[in-house]
Amino acid sequence: MQKNTISKQETIDLGQNIAAKLKGGDIVLLHGDLGSGKTTLTKGIAKYFGIEEVVSPTFTLMQAYHLSTSAHKHISMLVHIDTYRLEDEYQLVEIGVEDYLGDKNTVCVVEWPEKMGGLLRNKKTINITIEPFENNGRRIKIEDY
Repeated sequence: MQKNTISKQETIDLGQNIAAKLKGGDIVLLHGDLGSGKTTLTKGIAKYFGIEEVVSPTFTLMQAYHLSTSAHKHISMLVHIDTYRLEDEYQLVEIGVEDYLGDKNTVCVVEWPEKMGGLLRNKKTINITIEPFENNGRRIKIEDY
């Protein structure tokens, strides 16, 4: 499936629509260059779950948000992972990322997933590729959804 957005708000709205279909254990993999809109889409996903303030985990690698499970199909946590500054996948192991990846009560959103090595092997993933196009638009391709 492919969607085009022409504003930051439309990208956030699309993130909310994607989040409405997510289930515990899902891992959303966001592909795209710097500035393509990965964090903006993540803000929309987080907004659906009632999280208004998303802090990009570029330096901390991972940010976990606890959710009210009653409102979100038994999903109790949203974990945002940003591996842009990652040296190797073992840094993620050291901070406990394996406890969240594929957990039945957790949804993970990963920016720069190509740096995660084998940590995603045998996990249910949804690949989303974001490409900028004219006039600040975004072409967003969603696979395995």
